Amino acid sequence: MARVSRLKKELSAQNTGLILFDTLHGYLHPSDPKKIAFLAERNVLENLMRLQAGARRVGMTSFYPAGAHAADGSDSVERLSDTDMDLQPSGSAGKPIKPRFHKGSEESEIAEELKPLESDIVVRKHRWNSFHQTDLDLQFRCRGIDTIVIAGGSTDVGIASTVFAARDMDYGIVVIRDGCYSARGPNNDFFMDRVFPRMARVMSVDEAVALMRE
Repeated sequence: MARVSRLKKELSAQNTGLILFDTLHGYLHPSDPKKIAFLAERNVLENLMRLQAGARRVGMTSFYPAGAHAADGSDSVERLSDTDMDLQPSGSAGKPIKPRFHKGSEESEIAEELKPLESDIVVRKHRWNSFHQTDLDLQFRCRGIDTIVIAGGSTDVGIASTVFAARDMDYGIVVIRDGCYSARGPNNDFFMDRVFPRMARVMSVDEAVALMRE
């Protein structure tokens, strides 16, 4: 029996899917001036748009895992943790970590600049991992997709969780360094330098687009 491999260097639209993770209006168009400056300094939205444009030129399908959390918190679980999401040591006993945006809100919609085509797939999720109890894997298998290109935010939360899952599900993986971001100190660089290279290829937008084929 032939051994399964993911050794093709080129990114063919026939077997590759683009994951634009949590590319939501609320994340890419924040109200906080510091977050606006953070994203602008790194050209995050512009880089995601260039990545999407490259994928569309070759006919690659885009997949949009996007949080769809209930406003009343009924689909979330409060738990103990040492810090909040911003790593402040207040602890979660007094301030449990909760989803930031809720289903049906403007903030939870895909950013207009990255609006899906009718042929693209929006995957509503309830946890960090895009595969957890969603139909993302089914959507990939139906299309013969065995390799993913992933970008979005944040690197150390949903991107990391999804990449770990994809690795264990035997997908080929490309992580877009300048299309991912984390506002928590050096976490983006840490994952790109020390974690993801062991399970994936880490590329810039330009490097990935150059490998895309019909």
